[in-house]
Amino acid sequence: MLTTAPAVRLSSGVARRALVVAGRRQGALHVVRRVPARSMQSSAAQTDRDTITRLLYSLGSKREVERHLRIFSSSSHPSQPAKFAVIKVGGAVLDQLDELAISLSFLYRVGLYPVVIHGGGPQLNEIIERSGVTPDYIDGIRVTDAKVLQVARRVFLEENLKLVAALEALGTRARPITSGVFTADFLDKEKYGLVGKITKVDKRPIEASIRAGALPILTSLAESPDGQILNVNADIAAGELAKEVEPMKIVFLNEKGGLFHGVTGEKLDVINLDEEYDTLMKESWVKYGLKLKIREFKELLDHLPRTSSVAVISASSLQRELFTDDGAGTLIRRGYKLFKHPSIEGIGADRFRQVIHDRDPEVLSGDQSVTGVLNELKNTPYTIYGDEPLDVVAVVSHPEGETPVMTKLLASRSGILNNVVDNVFNAIKKDHRRLFWTAQADDENRSWHFERADGSFTRAGKSLFWYGVQDVHEVEKIVKSFEEKGRIQRSYLPVGPATPQRSAASFLGGSRPYSTMARRNVLPGSMRGYATAAPPTGPVSTEIKRLGLIGARGFTGQALTHLLSGHPYLNLTHVSSRQLAGHPLDNYTKTPVVYSNLSTEDVERMEKDGEVDAWVMALPNGICKPFVDAVDRGSQERKGSESSVVVDLSADYRFEKGWTYGLPELYGRETIRASKRISNPGCYATSTQMLVAPLIKYINPGAWPTVFGLSGYSGAGTVASNDPDGRPISLPKVTPESLGNGVRPYALTDHIHEREAGYHLSDLSTSPVRVAFTPCVTSWFSGIISTLSMPLSERLTAKDVSALYEAKYQNEPLVTIKREVPILPDIEGKHGWTVGGFQVHSEGDRAVVVGGLDNLLKGAATQCLQNLNLALGYDEFAGIPKQ
Repeated sequence: MLTTAPAVRLSSGVARRALVVAGRRQGALHVVRRVPARSMQSSAAQTDRDTITRLLYSLGSKREVERHLRIFSSSSHPSQPAKFAVIKVGGAVLDQLDELAISLSFLYRVGLYPVVIHGGGPQLNEIIERSGVTPDYIDGIRVTDAKVLQVARRVFLEENLKLVAALEALGTRARPITSGVFTADFLDKEKYGLVGKITKVDKRPIEASIRAGALPILTSLAESPDGQILNVNADIAAGELAKEVEPMKIVFLNEKGGLFHGVTGEKLDVINLDEEYDTLMKESWVKYGLKLKIREFKELLDHLPRTSSVAVISASSLQRELFTDDGAGTLIRRGYKLFKHPSIEGIGADRFRQVIHDRDPEVLSGDQSVTGVLNELKNTPYTIYGDEPLDVVAVVSHPEGETPVMTKLLASRSGILNNVVDNVFNAIKKDHRRLFWTAQADDENRSWHFERADGSFTRAGKSLFWYGVQDVHEVEKIVKSFEEKGRIQRSYLPVGPATPQRSAASFLGGSRPYSTMARRNVLPGSMRGYATAAPPTGPVSTEIKRLGLIGARGFTGQALTHLLSGHPYLNLTHVSSRQLAGHPLDNYTKTPVVYSNLSTEDVERMEKDGEVDAWVMALPNGICKPFVDAVDRGSQERKGSESSVVVDLSADYRFEKGWTYGLPELYGRETIRASKRISNPGCYATSTQMLVAPLIKYINPGAWPTVFGLSGYSGAGTVASNDPDGRPISLPKVTPESLGNGVRPYALTDHIHEREAGYHLSDLSTSPVRVAFTPCVTSWFSGIISTLSMPLSERLTAKDVSALYEAKYQNEPLVTIKREVPILPDIEGKHGWTVGGFQVHSEGDRAVVVGGLDNLLKGAATQCLQNLNLALGYDEFAGIPKQ
């Protein structure tokens, strides 16, 4: 039945629960703790985590909350664990200690680790004034002499320990960090006394705290190079810290809960600096402290990626600000100026094509081609709306005298997170008093559409939305016009029988775009996948499948489970680790998973009964054969379905006949798609082969190519240990301290990856290839930098060499080619391989090229996911964040 629907409101019961979740009642903690455990295997911590996640749903829609959780969870990497948020706590907020602790505990219990830094100004003033001394300020800066500093140190330490104790009392592990992070010089010793200007931020104590599973709680005191303690304004310290760790969110907690209009007194919801800063600073009501704050926020965000934003909120509203689209306080972001153009030429045809290629659900699913989308634009007059970096692009079709239809609304992760979608939609509403658009019913942003529509119609998994039309008969008239002219696909309209539902493709990287789609004509041969170099030979599967992971304790297993959290179709159902059996899997957010200790008999039975569709063996070299044999035995008795895919991450099967070597960029995708047994290449070996392959025809037969490799210490593996609570944890075998913060060469000859690289490169050559390889372990966490020095069989120039790499990898999404030498930030935490620094000796007979990858990602987990996707029939890059 066709109806117009009023806006949906929370029931009083849900609203009350939302208040509890927001932390406005101390009873919220008791609600969490009284929820019974799901099963005897689930720990209390996992139960709390699940319960809190469910409670968060009362703040916004389930999909809305889960989307923000997934985005925040994916922001950090083991090498950079402090990327989620920096939270600055004002001194006045410290007086609301219970409320603050509950809000921070909520984040901890859903697996998020903010860096917390606090001041203590009001507390310090109270003590100083009690002694009969009036606090002295110059230019808003506290003049600090030795006596004031002595009191300040005591106050900051006491407040720090109070907060840590309050968190620990809630079962949230926290670590006090009162020194060692900030180095400073005197700001102006004669004028301000012992006040510092931060010159260096050492994030290692912060990252160590997070890796140990504890929230880092910092004070804003700094030390000079010669050891003098200096007082630093906490807002300034938070800003300098944010510049160093580059978090997604910088949160300033104050008692007011935001910034406010100087005339009306209303709270400012959003400030888009690029669009509004100049005008805002000229307003007569923007003065004094407010003007200074806005200026400081702009200076801070100018130093950070555009994905970063500042929020000014109260402690009680922290969850609502972080996990809902509407937020709670004042959001300050750089933003971009919005545009609208009557044709794609206004934004650049190539840029528009790329957005369609990367985000359009029907292009991603293969149901439409980019060319087909562009051709359909020509059918009616249209306007393109968006922001300058194209984080959001919308297309509105508006033939003269007819009702406008929004045929596209495509948003990046940044566009969703920073609410650019609403800005663009509001711009559309200014131009069009009525509008129709469509969305799949399983669109994870579906609640967004309902909230902005005056009416909707849903059938067979497809929804039609509109605003600006209140009369049902007029809606029916407009719908009939759409049907006659084919402006909206018939299956979305309330006319005739509905067509069968077709699955919508998920946005690569874990977040599906806003899927508003007009009529589509599927063109024969128009399917275009993510990698134009290697289109699939058949339809890409979207069938949900199950994965078992054997050996998940190490860094690679952790990286893989983190990636699988964002996979649209592949679910991790079994995780085996002898040391962690019975404990919950922390960094997998789809569903609760508890570690088990699977025997070979268990694996054989599970394979026989068809409990999983794929296995990943993440075990040390020489250990996985009994488990593979168990899968083989079970598959012989398996009935009703194909045997499982096995991907082995060790070196055990990289030279084995009957196994496929899984390096898609070099040895082809089709063999992997047809294989059930895949050996994942080694990290060094991957980079070495990708360095040598473009030059394979130019190898000098009388001299081996030489590769010198530097790897982060995570590549050396882990050892089992226990945290202070007795939970098993993994610690690196090699630490920066054991290396003296330097490098250590090892396995100087006959490294297994040396043999592996030569063995497989020989498949690309007419004669056997041998490679000389020397590895070194370094004091950084993850990332391999490999330098190839290769004697040439004929003279080449640096330009020739660069062209060979361009030709080899130009259509590979996970390969980045640059002119400069790749450095660690180009590699660490990235999912692909980067190459650059192309040089040739002055005599033209020796080429030098530098390549690199993250040993835990493209060197292991990301490449494993590529191989799983291919073998299971998925898009090769499903679940791999786009960078």
